[in-house]
Amino acid sequence: MDLALLLAALLGLLIVKALLFQLRNPSSPPCIRSWIPWFGAAFQFGKAPLEFIERARNEHGPVFTIFALGKRFTFVTEEEGTEVFFKSEDLNFEQAVQQAVKNAVSVPAEAFYGNHGNLYSMMKGKMSPSNLHMFSGTLCKELHEHMAHLGTEGTGNLNDLVRHVMYPAVVNTLFGKGICPTSPSEIKEFEEHFQKYDEDFEYASQMPECFLRNWSKSKKWLLKLFEKVVLDAERTNPSETASKTLLQHLLDNLQGKHLAPNYGLLMLWAAQANAVPVAFWTLAFILSNPAIYKKVMEDLASVFGKAGKAKLEVSEEDLKKIPFIKWCTLEAIRLRSPGAITKKVINPIRIKNFTIPAGDMLMLSPYWLHRNPKYFPDPEMFKPDRWKEANLEKNAFLDSFVAFGGGKHQCPGRWFAVMEIQLLVVLFLYKYEFVLLDAVPKESPLHLVGTQQPMAPLQVRYKCRE
Repeated sequence: MDLALLLAALLGLLIVKALLFQLRNPSSPPCIRSWIPWFGAAFQFGKAPLEFIERARNEHGPVFTIFALGKRFTFVTEEEGTEVFFKSEDLNFEQAVQQAVKNAVSVPAEAFYGNHGNLYSMMKGKMSPSNLHMFSGTLCKELHEHMAHLGTEGTGNLNDLVRHVMYPAVVNTLFGKGICPTSPSEIKEFEEHFQKYDEDFEYASQMPECFLRNWSKSKKWLLKLFEKVVLDAERTNPSETASKTLLQHLLDNLQGKHLAPNYGLLMLWAAQANAVPVAFWTLAFILSNPAIYKKVMEDLASVFGKAGKAKLEVSEEDLKKIPFIKWCTLEAIRLRSPGAITKKVINPIRIKNFTIPAGDMLMLSPYWLHRNPKYFPDPEMFKPDRWKEANLEKNAFLDSFVAFGGGKHQCPGRWFAVMEIQLLVVLFLYKYEFVLLDAVPKESPLHLVGTQQPMAPLQVRYKCRE
């Protein structure tokens, strides 16, 4: 048999196998695939995941499967299935993300499973609400220092302004002053590599690295940088627990010290990839809503006095006196939440009238759940007042708000993330008057994982208040 006949026979076998799978599982959700083996619907889906999901919802209903890159991804886009996703013992978070972590930061499966539980508990404890005061003072000083680089007035893309301030401030707070490159001369190369790494992180977490050469180059550059970062952190690691940075706590708890640069890069990505766009969206929504902006400025004046002090000191207790800014932050997160969070199906589960087979990646969609008018009236509107109903004093979100996950696998750094964004918003709006030069852009349809990115720049003019 020549090669052409062999390939045709193999293709036919794969198609028959796929059809038989559907016939053997009549209770499975509708499955979207293509005639291309292994790749499946990856090309159509990868072009614009959010738009693809919206079309699939309209055509197939709230539960459907996409076959892509040799895997079955079953999406749940309405409230049915939420309880199963967060509580079922037949689903596994670690198995869902292990391959993605291996692709993204080169941590082998055995090391990931051996470290995950311990590192998660450490991060959850160190970044709990009761420990935020240990970060807020340092972070406030760092934000001031790097806001000074913006000067007294200027113009720029709001997303870039946020990134240039937030990146070095948060890095110095979590990793230690001077550990990572933060001077203007050093930061440019880093930002170029980190931005490339972040932009393609979603694709790289699912695809062989050889398909993404530029991303791979940036990953290797960042890992090389972190070899030095880790050596510096180990050299300066104090014996007193209270004096340690979060990176030093990670080093103390990590099994397999040779993987410290890999976990350091993962921690940096987790700390920056979502916080920067959320801070951008929070500022953009506030600045584009005159009534909300007026309310924010009145609240700031009631706590700190007339806006414009050169160096405002903001404590965690101060933030508690201005809950409206926290509501604005959470409302921005609601509107720009991830397209999906995932777990792996270990044993078949039932959702609605469907049986989801073992081996599927179950994808719960915060983006669509947060647009359910049953829980969020006027779901497309930026309405911070809806957060009055949440018991935030007891660290409880609104019902059906799942941006940070749920159950025992919620994001361990969620309260630090909310706090850092609040701080940046307070300091930016207190120090500067902003004028929007563009309309607020829509979210890009290109991202399924993480906070939605803006589709276009938002140019602003800013000037220090007098």
